[in-house]
Amino acid sequence: MTAALTETEARLADLATTRKVIAELAPAGGSESGPPETNTTYQAIVNAFNQHPDQQLRARELHELLGLPADEASVNVTRARLERLLRQGFLTQPGRGRYQKRT
Repeated sequence: MTAALTETEARLADLATTRKVIAELAPAGGSESGPPETNTTYQAIVNAFNQHPDQQLRARELHELLGLPADEASVNVTRARLERLLRQGFLTQPGRGRYQKRT
């Protein structure tokens, strides 16, 4: 139990650091037109998994859910983002190419 608490506290510290970095990188005005910022895309991905915590999603299914372009290059970028979120502990990978919110 102590090890789990220590691991959770370390993850929380990592999340706090990540939040600070994202806040520093976010544009102050935020009124530019064009493609969504990377941080906005990450937030949309995390929000999708928060809204469907028990559902396993593939990258292409996530694109359909979020209304993102479904071309192969865009889906591959999302796969890389999902892998990053997996390494950071936000997601689990219950099957090949499937991602789910860590509970």
